This record gives sequence, C-alpha cells and structure tokens, in this order.
Amino acid sequence: MGKVESGENKRKHLEFIQGVINRMAGNLFFLKGWAITLIAGLFALAAKDANTKFFALAFGVAVVLWALDGYFLRQERLFRSLYDHVRNLDEMEIDFSQDTRPFKREPKNKWYRCVISASLLLFYVPLLSLMIFVMRFLSS
Repeated sequence: MGKVESGENKRKHLEFIQGVINRMAGNLFFLKGWAITLIAGLFALAAKDANTKFFALAFGVAVVLWALDGYFLRQERLFRSLYDHVRNLDEMEIDFSQDTRPFKREPKNKWYRCVISASLLLFYVPLLSLMIFVMRFLSS
C-alpha cells in the first residue's frame, strides 16, 4: 500500500484546515468575552460619573465587536467550505492549499450573512437591547 493509496496527504491537509477552523472558533468565543468585559467596564464608568458619553462608547464598542465577530465567523465558514472541498478530492489532487478565495462567492460565506447569523444575533441583539434599556433607566 503506497503513500498515495493510504490517504495520508488528505488526512494531513484536513488536519491543517481543521486547525484553522478551531482557531477561528476560539476567536469568536474570545471576542464575546471581550464584549461583555468592555461593555460592563464602560457601563460602570458611566454609572459612576453619570456621563452618558460612556454609554455611547459602549454601544459603539458592541457594534464594532459584532462586525469583527462577523469577520471571524466568515473566515470559519470559508475554511469549512474548503474542508468540504478537500474531503471530496482524490488523494492525487491534494496540494495542501489553504486558499479560500473560490468559496467567497457562496451566499452563506458573505460577511453580511455572517453578521446576521443566528449565533451572532442571539448574542448581540439581547446585549444591545439590554444596553438601551439600562441607558434609558440610568439616564432618567
């Protein structure tokens, strides 16, 4: 049984791609933690000093982190598409490419589709809603 028949190249290539997918998923988790930490800190400053500028800054931070989360989710989806492509290749076609450009046109891989995905909407919409509620409550 030769190297080509063993599927070793395909397995290694898929491991490389899976490593990138795992890093992107970690980035998503990391950003959500930073979002909560930064927003809580800014709200504490706003409540302490009764300064509404901190509320606006917290809201802006949340929106920027949401957009950044969308970027990392897009990257994860692109690499998942690459993974699906590679797993269907023959062993002789494996070239260890990490190029995701051929998958950027797929609708599910568009940035705006990632930003409005259920996983991000279920985190950021309640967060922003709570922020608006607290802003109204504390500013009155």
